[in-house]
Amino acid sequence: MLSTMLKWLLQRKLDAFEREFDYDASYVRDILAADPGAALRFGRVQALGQYCRDLPRAAWYAAGITATMAEDCGPCTQLGVTMAEREGIPAATLRAIVARDVAAMPPDVAFAFRFAQAVLAHDPAADDLRAEILERWGPRALVSLAFAITAARMYPTMKYALGHGQACTRVSVGGATVPVLRQAA
Repeated sequence: MLSTMLKWLLQRKLDAFEREFDYDASYVRDILAADPGAALRFGRVQALGQYCRDLPRAAWYAAGITATMAEDCGPCTQLGVTMAEREGIPAATLRAIVARDVAAMPPDVAFAFRFAQAVLAHDPAADDLRAEILERWGPRALVSLAFAITAARMYPTMKYALGHGQACTRVSVGGATVPVLRQAA
């Protein structure tokens, strides 16, 4: 009985999420069908991915979208862009992130983008960038960026592992479409 009610509640939340963001969450439905407890545990990652302290929100989104693009070039990237747009991140900034156009990014965004790329590539340059993050914004900002990068990669990875990966698509930013330029990490 409890399991049935839990499934019903979680399905309603998924329905609302899909409507709100025009996003296919069928991979989460597969998790829910297999084990509601697993779906609850998967849902806990959202809190990790929402932690943002002591740094500009646009920089935080830059790190997360950059990490998403390392794993996905379609619906998950679009979801991250849509969420950023709804929080007021300028379309020009988001287009620059998706196009990997560092010159068109505001300085804080470009900095977070470069840090995320270095982390994803296991580039030793991340060490200097990390030290600058600590100096510029402090330890909570570093944790925020680390969580953003980690959580952003988990969703498309889970989606692909469960057989719900998508082909690359163009992402809509501010009403204009932009191709997603992936970079292997």
